Amino acid sequence: MILKPTVLALAIAVTLAIGGCADRSTARPETVAPAKQSVGAAESAAEDKRENEVSQQPLATPMDDATRGRLSRAVAAAEVQRDDADQQAQGLVQHEPLESAPPATPSVAMVAPAPIAAPPASRTERYQDRVDNPIQITAENPVSTFSIDVDTGSYTNVRRMLASGELPPPDAVRAEEFLNYFDYGYTPPRDRSTPFSVTTEAAPAPWNAERTLLLVGIKGFEVPRSEIPASNLVFLIDTSGSMNEPAKLPLLIDAFKQLVPQLRAIDSVSIVVYAGSAGLVLEPTPGDQHARINAALNGLAAGGSTAGGAGIELAYAMARAAYIDGGVNRVILATDGDFNVGTTDTAALKSLVEDRRRSGIALSTLGFGAGNYNDELAEQLADVGNGNHAYIDTAREARKVLVEEMSSTLLTIASDVKVQVEFNPATVAEYRLIGYENRALRRADFNNDAVDAGEIGAGHDVTALYELTLVGSAAHASDPLRYATDKSRPQRAAGELGFLKLRYKRPGEERSVLVEAPIARSLVQLDASPRLGFAASVVAFADHLRGATNMAGFDLAQVATLADDAVGADPGGQRREFVDLVRRAQSLQTPAPERHLSIAD
Repeated sequence: MILKPTVLALAIAVTLAIGGCADRSTARPETVAPAKQSVGAAESAAEDKRENEVSQQPLATPMDDATRGRLSRAVAAAEVQRDDADQQAQGLVQHEPLESAPPATPSVAMVAPAPIAAPPASRTERYQDRVDNPIQITAENPVSTFSIDVDTGSYTNVRRMLASGELPPPDAVRAEEFLNYFDYGYTPPRDRSTPFSVTTEAAPAPWNAERTLLLVGIKGFEVPRSEIPASNLVFLIDTSGSMNEPAKLPLLIDAFKQLVPQLRAIDSVSIVVYAGSAGLVLEPTPGDQHARINAALNGLAAGGSTAGGAGIELAYAMARAAYIDGGVNRVILATDGDFNVGTTDTAALKSLVEDRRRSGIALSTLGFGAGNYNDELAEQLADVGNGNHAYIDTAREARKVLVEEMSSTLLTIASDVKVQVEFNPATVAEYRLIGYENRALRRADFNNDAVDAGEIGAGHDVTALYELTLVGSAAHASDPLRYATDKSRPQRAAGELGFLKLRYKRPGEERSVLVEAPIARSLVQLDASPRLGFAASVVAFADHLRGATNMAGFDLAQVATLADDAVGADPGGQRREFVDLVRRAQSLQTPAPERHLSIAD
């Protein structure tokens, strides 16, 4: 049966009627003037003129009958799911009956009242509690297992805090996300038969020469933008009242508008918004219709509460409707994470995203803003959604994530990547994995292909650092056991620090592939390379911000010097900026000099 256009219009209109979303989720283009920033000014004056013209026209994207049918069914299914969610939310969002929905094709911009002024920011930001990985005694626990993590959101979020003149709460600092923000110049694989290369090196730790730093670096193969498969993207945008700040919705709009010029005719873009309820702003649209997509973005405004769970449901419905076999299918959630209507429980939201990822649709998160930012939720949704989490604090960062790193942000080249290192008790007395606390896996999880782990995008770098205490070193953290049995080790192991194993799945496959190699004792150099030196400065900085419990005596002045000496090639200026951040933190940690007042007789 061929669906008439009016049937599709009616299905979409149902979503507009839900919870009065036409009154709350978006606004007239003149309601909010999105920030125009030089970094994101990719469109010409003629393009801007076309955007204004398109924003006044009804949406009329060419679509075949099969896609119309999928879209209508998806929206109807989302409506049923929304009804169930609303009943569970005790009627917080009121639905209008189907008969009241206007049977007209929606325009790109929906009407909403003027934005609600945001209250003054209060420090209610949420971060997951974490405890640093402990030192492990190799003879008792020789095996370390963890999932890789390519998130970078912690670093840029902390950068935002330091730039505003405040030190971050310790739990906002994740050492692995500091590490993985930077490019360490690893050599990519020679061909695509293996999706990534592995680099290892070791040298004395700069804060304690009696200890050794072991670096494990992974580099995914590069994919030119022209070779990225057709992409089905759903922009899921938080337009609630909490987003009504310059560093939130206006910056968010600018961020997505920087991505738009990169989109092609083979790509598909949908835009779903959520405030008091969820609504469809742009149905699946060919990616080369830049003016139409930008007009939809220009029409967004903030107001209302935050029904994030309903928005996620509708976004996945759109992604299913426009699903591309063999392509990139991804929801990009942009939010401050302040979900407060409908499904708000973190565990329930994670379960929802985890269930949907099994259908081949990934979810990535972009965090925005301060005051009520929910870092814990944004990071964990990306982890279970087979996506990555970034925090956007500037238009330049938006360009880095969505334009310069477009291939790694969108295209997954290896799934469920796990790392396992078995340390050799004959050469390594103790070890500590720096960071990756919430990515730890059990030893048996390494060989269990049913256990989820992190993904690597095209061109991604992943870096892990271990701090080792070698046998014979004077830096043991624990006293030797009085009654320990000295177990002899095979002679062949005397020249090895340990044995490195990685598992990964090729996209779309269920069975993992094993890569393994010994870590030679001869790997340890007298002096750290600039790569290892800079990585050491990054984790030392993270440790200081968390309370300086692991590298006592190595102050921020020394961290800055170490980083400055290892800056090397820095085309984007990110390493130099890091040195400045360390010095900024040093000035914030240094107490102001006391003022002594003399009282005249």
